[in-house]
Amino acid sequence: MNSYSSAPRSLLLAGAFLGVFTLTAVAQQPAAAPPAAGAAPAAAPLPPGSPLIGRPAGSEAAAKLAPVAPPPIPAAPDKLPTAKLKLPAGFNIEVYAAGMANARSLALGDKGTVFVGSRLVDKVYAIVNKDGKREVKVLASGLYRPNGIAFKDGTLYIAELSKVSKIEKVEDVLDNPPKPTVIFDKLPKDEAHGWKFIGIGPDGKLYVPVGQPGNNVLSDDDHGLIRRMNLDGSGAEVIARGVRNTVGFDWHPETKQLYFTDNGRDWMSEDVPQDELNRITKVGEHFGAPYCLQGNIVDPEFGWGKSCSDFTAPVGLLGPHSAALGMRFYTGKMFPGTYKNVAIIARHGSWNRSKKVGGDLVIARLNKDGTMKSLEPFLTGFVEDNKYIGRPVDVLQMKDGSLLVSDDWNGAVYRITYGKQKVAGKQ
Repeated sequence: MNSYSSAPRSLLLAGAFLGVFTLTAVAQQPAAAPPAAGAAPAAAPLPPGSPLIGRPAGSEAAAKLAPVAPPPIPAAPDKLPTAKLKLPAGFNIEVYAAGMANARSLALGDKGTVFVGSRLVDKVYAIVNKDGKREVKVLASGLYRPNGIAFKDGTLYIAELSKVSKIEKVEDVLDNPPKPTVIFDKLPKDEAHGWKFIGIGPDGKLYVPVGQPGNNVLSDDDHGLIRRMNLDGSGAEVIARGVRNTVGFDWHPETKQLYFTDNGRDWMSEDVPQDELNRITKVGEHFGAPYCLQGNIVDPEFGWGKSCSDFTAPVGLLGPHSAALGMRFYTGKMFPGTYKNVAIIARHGSWNRSKKVGGDLVIARLNKDGTMKSLEPFLTGFVEDNKYIGRPVDVLQMKDGSLLVSDDWNGAVYRITYGKQKVAGKQ
């Protein structure tokens, strides 16, 4: 039976999404002059980057939509929704570890340690196997939005809002880890889309994206991009632009091309634009944001005089406002052969849509030319009565071919295996 040590709960998910982007900043706005007698009080101005900027006025349906704050503390292991989750026949799901507030990005160490980043709290966790049991340790604390993590040759890389750090020989110092050493600190400090997903490519370089500093904005040369750098932070260069906000990417196991998810803009409509699956084929490609949406829609604000043919089109679409985040190509041998080299994508789920879409894992199968052939459901059940009971963020293939899934709503990581049915229902 697995054991879990709960993460400290003094840092709750304070502020959550709205609090960080709206309430705190609004409170810092200068006081407005009192309204004239008989006049309705003016609404407080929204801070720069607020996700509510652009929300259609006078729409009752739109007025009900806002970012969904997660529960303030992680769910207990026996309260996790595994019994309600569904997978194709033959697949199983179980709790791998729990008690990690706002569990987000995942990385695997050489000795089997699973590292877990967070976004709304200040911690990076380590899940270790000890005496046949799993234990959660707090590896680092006092960080600011340590969402992105990556591992290579014994070193863990951590991306915060505006910097990247590392801990060398990390699996040897889990019981007494040092403070992370900063290797790059020239990232913007914008809160909107400021959290990072990072990865290390086949070229041995660290890839770090920077999203647009708002819902739909004309950004400067430091935003809306993916850059790469050497593992010591030197040699940083931009390899792609026109990227609104990618929070997940991986390299195709055969072509070695970088595929990334990208979240579409809000408030245009409930059904468009869709999130994108993109592919980088050469350095310097521009993927359209904010001028062209989903490869075929000219943006009504910034697209004047532009054509979608001027930009690199997505290889596939991932659903409207589905919040497609982490993705990995499956190369293991545990799953059936039909899953070889498919992209497994975590869709966190929509917030600015009346009927939720996403909140699941989907399988993207590719054509021989690298474009998306089909998008299929894989893990479902995180949405119940149009409300979330969990929100998947990232996926990670283990050495045995099983798949881990992080859930920031419940502060947990699940494990998917293939074999005799145990927990998950059949689709």
